[in-house]
Amino acid sequence: QVQLVESGGGLVQPGGSLTLSCAASGSIFGINAMGWYRQAPGKERELVATVSTVRGSTDYASSVKGRFTISRDNAKNTVFLQMNSLKPEDTAVYYCSAHVLTTAGTEFRGWGQGTQVTVSS
Repeated sequence: QVQLVESGGGLVQPGGSLTLSCAASGSIFGINAMGWYRQAPGKERELVATVSTVRGSTDYASSVKGRFTISRDNAKNTVFLQMNSLKPEDTAVYYCSAHVLTTAGTEFRGWGQGTQVTVSS
């Protein structure tokens, strides 16, 4: 079993900043990649950013490039999303995702429970 637990969401004014964290725990042998997705009301879940835990390469949605930064702490199986210059359209539930190789030799691809980010004055 693998668990992903997010934290750091909340209410912030436009132009403000927030940092999200996601810690993976459980039967982890290794983590190939972690990332963040978001889902706004009435919209589909969309990619925000991903990071390869092996190569360190990153990928961002065009809507957040230059404002958001994804980073990882491999020793703690944790991924962060630093969000700057937040806009009302960034309001969504943010979900952590991970591609994990388990100690049982299987692959886990899953989501955390989500954390709400609201950008409003």
